[in-house]
Amino acid sequence: MSSILVYASPARGHLFPVLGGALELRRRGHDVRVRTCASDVQLVRDLGLQADSIDPRIEERELDDWQARTPLQAVERAMAAFSDRAEFEVDDMRNAISEASADVLVVDTNTWGAQAVAEASGLPWAVFQPYFTPLPAPGIPPFGPGFAPSSSPLARVRDRVVGRLVAAKVAKTALPGINASRRRLELAPLDTMHQLLLRPPRVIYFTVRALEYPRLQWPQSYRFVGPGLWGPRDGEPEWLSAIERPIALVTCSTERQNDQALLKSAVLGLPPQGLSVVGTSGATSPDEADLEQSRHVRVERFVPHDHVLSRAEVAVCHGGMGITQRALAHGVPVVVVPFGRDQFEVGRRIEKVGAGVMVSSKKLTPTRLAAAVRRARDLAPNAAYLAAAFRQAGGDHAAAGVVEQLLRDNSQSASADHRDNRSAESN
Repeated sequence: MSSILVYASPARGHLFPVLGGALELRRRGHDVRVRTCASDVQLVRDLGLQADSIDPRIEERELDDWQARTPLQAVERAMAAFSDRAEFEVDDMRNAISEASADVLVVDTNTWGAQAVAEASGLPWAVFQPYFTPLPAPGIPPFGPGFAPSSSPLARVRDRVVGRLVAAKVAKTALPGINASRRRLELAPLDTMHQLLLRPPRVIYFTVRALEYPRLQWPQSYRFVGPGLWGPRDGEPEWLSAIERPIALVTCSTERQNDQALLKSAVLGLPPQGLSVVGTSGATSPDEADLEQSRHVRVERFVPHDHVLSRAEVAVCHGGMGITQRALAHGVPVVVVPFGRDQFEVGRRIEKVGAGVMVSSKKLTPTRLAAAVRRARDLAPNAAYLAAAFRQAGGDHAAAGVVEQLLRDNSQSASADHRDNRSAESN
């Protein structure tokens, strides 16, 4: 039995995907300890895993990119938040390793200070990445704006100019904090974010190749395991079984952003199309969203999405990676209305693979949303294809397998070193 430490950022959208793999590792006999935000510690403990809260100063540094007025400002705010948190993650991660007597480390891609500690520890470690990678490559548009891949001369100029602009903004905001953590640990500084993405020995990548843009070559560290689909398993609400119309699941982000317009447009636009709207308001309460409930509209702060998706004909969401892939795992096509973060990239990939429709949040109206839903409902066969690809990727079992392989590789390396040392001594 090995001791495995899972270190997560304060975001349920990052915690939930890795929990299924953590539970699978426990089923295989390993001792698993999770470090997460204080509000989720009891949830993790109730699952039978050991859990502790991260340093409260990490949680206090809010991800405030929703206040930005432009996409570049949003990138800058997000990078600044992760950079500020890194300062406190260094000591927090050191303490977590000591308390867990960890043999292997599984670290959130957004916890830069914790990653530096993992690299300096000498222990086998992996990063888990629950959103599309921003790792640049030839023919791949710069990450963030959601550009469609194109080989036209105009697109190549666009990608080169915007790519340089985004890379410069990210490097200016993020690298000082990243390198401050690395200097504390006597690690060599990094020159680009590209280098940070390639430092982990393994990247547990929670998606499939069918959803990614093709690359000439993927780094050897990346392991496609499909989406992590663990979610709360509360009982199905009684009111759900009473809904007779086809269902549209409409969700907002669990991290604050200005996406209440999504629910408002759905409430007005979808019931006239013969749909019942089941909505979850996420980071804001239904009262804050100022929504009018009706016979064909039910909006809650949260409802276990799997129960709804088992009956839904379409999912309408902000483009968070978790809900988007969860819907597709049920074979449900998606309408993505991105508001920020990685959501433009999610929407573009869903659109490109033909499993959904993307609608601009700036042009969102009840009429436009209803039209997008009509188009998306015709794409159910493509959503079913992706559901099959997800199952084939392995999900939680595959993620656990990556961690166990790290342990085996480390054990074999240690045995080889021991044999070499004994051979040298005998000579």
